[in-house]
Amino acid sequence: MLGTLLTLLATALSLLVVDIIFPGVNLATFPAALIAAASIGVVNSVIKPTLSALSMPLNYISLGGFSLVVNGLCFWLASMFVPGFQVRGLLEFILAPVILSFVNTLLSKYFAERFPSFQTKEVSE
Repeated sequence: MLGTLLTLLATALSLLVVDIIFPGVNLATFPAALIAAASIGVVNSVIKPTLSALSMPLNYISLGGFSLVVNGLCFWLASMFVPGFQVRGLLEFILAPVILSFVNTLLSKYFAERFPSFQTKEVSE
């Protein structure tokens, strides 16, 4: 439970960094960033696998480059569900999810080192 909250917090903070870097990504408030982080999580777990499977031929032809479009589409789709979160522009559509992923990885590693009791524990047999 607490690990999920830290993941949500890391994603919300990463979204705020993306908001600073890209002028086409707009977050109105920090609560909007938290809701947007949850929306991105839901879209990435529910819709993205289907989109990835359907776009596999294009991804194969483009040597994986089309996955940037799938990520951008999921990022944009998540913004449609959250008032106070907007994504406008082709550069933001393609590069904002890449920066979001990079910053989110750094923050998640920081939280994992800083709060080791919140890490998910692997079950060994």
